[in-house]
Amino acid sequence: MSGVMALLSLSLTTPQLAQAEYSRELAASLAFDPVPGVINDDDRFMALRDAAIHDDAKAAQMHASQLGQYAIPSYVDYYVLRTRIRSVSAAEIQDFFRKYAGSAIADRLRNDWLLVLGFRGDWANFDQQLPLYVVNDDSQVKCYALLSKVVKQQRVAADARALITSPKQYGDGCYQLINALYDQGQFTDADIWAQMRIAAEASAMPLAKRLGKMLNIPEKRLIEAMDKPNNLFKKEPANDRLSRELFLLALGRAAKTDPEKSVAALQKFAGKLSAAEKTQAWANIALPASQKLQAEALGYWKHADGASLTLDGYQWRVRMALREGDWKMVKSSIAAMPVSLKNQPAWVYWHGRALQQEGKKEEAQSIFASISDQMHFYGQLALEERGQKIGVPLSIKPVTPEELAPIAQNPNLQRALKFYAMNLRFEGTREWNWALRSMNERELLAAAEFARQNELLDRMVNTSDKTKSDVDFNQRFPTPFNDSMYKATQAVGVDMAWVYGLIRQESRFATAAKSHVGASGLMQVMPQTAKWVAKKIGLSNYVPHQVNEVETNIALGTNYLNMVLTDLGGSQALASAAYNAGPGRPRAWRSTLTRPVEGAIFAETIPFLETRDYVKNVLSNATYYAAIFEKKPQSLKARLGTVVPKGMSADEPEYQ
Repeated sequence: MSGVMALLSLSLTTPQLAQAEYSRELAASLAFDPVPGVINDDDRFMALRDAAIHDDAKAAQMHASQLGQYAIPSYVDYYVLRTRIRSVSAAEIQDFFRKYAGSAIADRLRNDWLLVLGFRGDWANFDQQLPLYVVNDDSQVKCYALLSKVVKQQRVAADARALITSPKQYGDGCYQLINALYDQGQFTDADIWAQMRIAAEASAMPLAKRLGKMLNIPEKRLIEAMDKPNNLFKKEPANDRLSRELFLLALGRAAKTDPEKSVAALQKFAGKLSAAEKTQAWANIALPASQKLQAEALGYWKHADGASLTLDGYQWRVRMALREGDWKMVKSSIAAMPVSLKNQPAWVYWHGRALQQEGKKEEAQSIFASISDQMHFYGQLALEERGQKIGVPLSIKPVTPEELAPIAQNPNLQRALKFYAMNLRFEGTREWNWALRSMNERELLAAAEFARQNELLDRMVNTSDKTKSDVDFNQRFPTPFNDSMYKATQAVGVDMAWVYGLIRQESRFATAAKSHVGASGLMQVMPQTAKWVAKKIGLSNYVPHQVNEVETNIALGTNYLNMVLTDLGGSQALASAAYNAGPGRPRAWRSTLTRPVEGAIFAETIPFLETRDYVKNVLSNATYYAAIFEKKPQSLKARLGTVVPKGMSADEPEYQ
């Protein structure tokens, strides 16, 4: 997750040093309930950490005073400082930086400190500290960095427009930046209304209210447009910009539940809108209609040519053109994307496909070649478009004991092991990833081997995934629990490569993995699903804790996967979506199809981001596993197959 924030439980009147959503997740997943009579230093450290999470400076100091000889003193000092970050002196911060120079936790504290400096408007010290911030993944710090430039009268509007696109990542820094740009005239009313559309799409009422104050919108009118948009359709919008903009906003909000009602309102009052406003109105309706997979959305997009779009809008315009087979629109819509989107592998691949449909084969092949060496869903598809299949790279030289020795002594990795042993995965992963920053490819492979030796298969996979030229498939695509997997998959006749591909995506082979919604084990089986499947397959005397046992988890997961596969006509694309989002959703998504589509297009147009990425990753993984097991090249396109509307033949012609 980018923009990882550490300071929790801050009131609205203090620096907003933590993204609210992240704070809630962290507190919920990692909060420690100290047991009376703690007896060892690890217990005391956990109590200290909990005190820091809850911003309890007194308790933090008390626990820290008993940890003078703790194995990881930097974190003890950090948690104490964190509870006082708003009042701590610059000298104390600098002492910490000197004492723990070059460490992951020093960079974490620098992130926290930059947020304090930005909130205070202490730009001299902020500008001094910013170049020393290594990870630099905090969106709010980036907003403060631009704000520092605005204060110096520098022009940053273009950079700001590219940065502030997701309200969930906004905080004090981004809000201040928008205000400052508007005050200086770098942002116009059009920019603020563009931000208002972003807020409306994301249902971000706090942002909408802040923007409303800047535009002098009466709060009652804004809330009505956001929460009761149909009220604005009862009479024609008044002939002033505010009324018309709120009407456009209401069209998009109402379309989230009923696009047809928004279309009717637009058509009824179109005469009161300018040509540009009508174009924007169609775009506001087209996005939610697309996310509902309504075939009519493509027509709405055609009316919206030239409108101001959010990043989601640019992408969904292409997705609906793909779904309806309008390759000309696929090409033009990708061409209109911002460079940041256009260069993503997904849109590089689909641009190549659009050119191929036009008969521009050489140009298309050149585009496919630009990504076909990349080991992901689109790289695999591009490789197949070049007439090749997906195989396993040649074996590389195994990691030697000499290469492993210095890795095993790496202090960051040692701290990571300590944290993982305490089930502090957040801190463990921070330390692990910090160690990887300066490693070359052979060192990364050695670190992956070190993870394997310490039974951290998820770290092994993630670490090995970072290499580009030295690729070790044994690390990237491991096959643990092979006997249990073979037995379970043979019993129900399900493809073992697919199951391994799913596990690699679900848990990265961490047997104790547990999601924030309660899914458990290798195959991340939900408690109710486990109970239902156990009954279906006659697993007598099943009790809930058994879901964490490897063999039981695999048996429950493979049986459930086979059930949804059978229910969804043998389509691995649909069944993978069902495993992630529930079987009802892919059935509903399939029902909106107007024609058979290739599995890659179905995957690309899944409305849920998590499920969309999940299906792509699972089937990409499965293709590599099949190449390993069968010892011959494979086809991802064949695995994706064709998704056919219920009651329609797969032989129905596709639109060209």
